[in-house]
Amino acid sequence: MAGEFQGELVPTGGGDPIPLRRGVLTLGRRETCDISLRFPNISGMHCELSYKEAGYWYVRDLGSTNGIKVNNQRVLQRALRPGDELAIAKRKYTIQYNLSNSAQAAIEAVLSEDEDVFKESLLEKAGLARRRVEEIDDDDDD
Repeated sequence: MAGEFQGELVPTGGGDPIPLRRGVLTLGRRETCDISLRFPNISGMHCELSYKEAGYWYVRDLGSTNGIKVNNQRVLQRALRPGDELAIAKRKYTIQYNLSNSAQAAIEAVLSEDEDVFKESLLEKAGLARRRVEEIDDDDDD
C-alpha cells in the first residue's frame, strides 16, 4: 500500500489537495505528523486517517481539543464515503477517492452498525431506563 495513490483531501474554499498515499496518516499541528496542519486551533496530534483493507477511508480523533466532524456531525471515529466533508477543528476538507462495489457494501455495513449504536441511550443500554418507543407500543397491546 505504501506509495500507492489512495485519494486526496481537497480543502473547501480552495487550496492544494493533500494526497493520501499511505495506509495510516496522522494529522495535526506537529511537524512529526504525516500531514502537518499548522493552525492554532488544531491539536498537535489531532486525528488519524486509515485506509481499511475493505477499500475505504476511516477517521479517528486522537483526543483533540477541538474535535472532528463528518458532514457537520461531531464524531470520535467514522468511515468516510467519497465526497464526505471532514472538518478538522474549523478547517474543512472533502475526501475524494475511488470506491469499488465491494468496498461500497463494506462501508455501508460499517456505517449502519455505527448508526445502530446511537439508537439507545447509555441508560437504556445498561438496562436502567425503559426503551421509549418499543415498550410504549408493547404496553398499548395489552
